[in-house]
Amino acid sequence: MTLPRHSVSVTGVVVDDQDRVLVIQRRDNGRWELPGGVLELDESIPDGMKREVLEETGVHVEPVRLTGVYKNIKVGVVALVFLARYVSGTPITTDESQAVEWWTVDDVRARMPEVYAVRALDALQATSPAVRIHDGVTLIG
Repeated sequence: MTLPRHSVSVTGVVVDDQDRVLVIQRRDNGRWELPGGVLELDESIPDGMKREVLEETGVHVEPVRLTGVYKNIKVGVVALVFLARYVSGTPITTDESQAVEWWTVDDVRARMPEVYAVRALDALQATSPAVRIHDGVTLIG
């Protein structure tokens, strides 16, 4: 019998010098989220985060610190979220993003689904990594 397995994703909470957060509107479902995606087998966790942010936004970043671990119990995805420092590049849309914008914290709270907004809020507030569980829509723990 084969047991279900988890997918691991990596996400970057990129903050600019005006304390705005880099967000994308996904092409596949139109949802506003932080840039990130599935970690590839042959890459390190920080390299995966940097690659995903670059692929979805055109922006080069460096990880600052791990800020949270989030599990979607409905689909079995564990997301490792990092506060990231902007290094270079101009935000652009890509094959994966139909819009890329810099949002204030108030924008994140008001316009992003709760289970994704909390990742940015945790990254900006926490001194140690948050560990949370959700079902894709609602935070459970």
